[in-house]
Amino acid sequence: MTHQFISVERRDRVTTITLNRPEVMNAINFAMHHELQAAFDDFAGDDEQLVAIITGAGDRAFCAGSDLKAASRGEAGLAYPENGYAGLIERFNLDKPIIAAVNGVCFGGGFEIALACDIIIASEVASFSLPEPRVGAVALGGGVHRLARQIGLKRAMGYLLTARRMSARDGLELGLVNEIVSPGDLLPTAERWCGEILACAPLSIRATKQMAMRGLGEPDLAGAIEAQNDYPAFVAWRGAQDTFEGPLAFAEKRKPEWKGR
Repeated sequence: MTHQFISVERRDRVTTITLNRPEVMNAINFAMHHELQAAFDDFAGDDEQLVAIITGAGDRAFCAGSDLKAASRGEAGLAYPENGYAGLIERFNLDKPIIAAVNGVCFGGGFEIALACDIIIASEVASFSLPEPRVGAVALGGGVHRLARQIGLKRAMGYLLTARRMSARDGLELGLVNEIVSPGDLLPTAERWCGEILACAPLSIRATKQMAMRGLGEPDLAGAIEAQNDYPAFVAWRGAQDTFEGPLAFAEKRKPEWKGR
């Protein structure tokens, strides 16, 4: 697919998706939603691509959210793609890790994209907000629900009901941001995290993510532990070659050779 508003790079086993409208702080218009849907579809369906990074072009913004000017010209009523906002926020069956490399303003739908990722690496100048109420809107792309689940209800309500801005340091202290780095170190740091993930067995990573995410929907810890035996990624891992390769490599004092099967 030819992309007009994003760029996609595949290197080794990492897919990097860049929101590429720096002139409008990478705000998302209708066409961009569908380009992102296609990019994440490609990533999800490619067995050779194991980790994704999503970031924004330029040094001002990761993503300022929805393009309100485009919405005012008639895009507001157009349908989101199959997996919701940015082709990501309702993609609940993707078991591959996604890292958000947040390089500046991360507002509205941009923050919702970051919240839908598994790991957030933030530049020192990054800031986060769900400012929708200030323009008469509501954060419908999962932001309300994910923020409350990820930092706790009372702390989330403090940000949600005031549309207050969260600094990168605040995000780190709240457990939302995994690491803060200088702007120039942002992508190298995200790539370092990818390297650490890729050192692990791919099916183990998928099973781990699926168990963690699905387990949150179980009624209690005991239910989560019991239910995990039937999760598809767990079943695939249990009978995989790599599951036996790990202990064998350890016993033979060599680096494991993961096959992803």
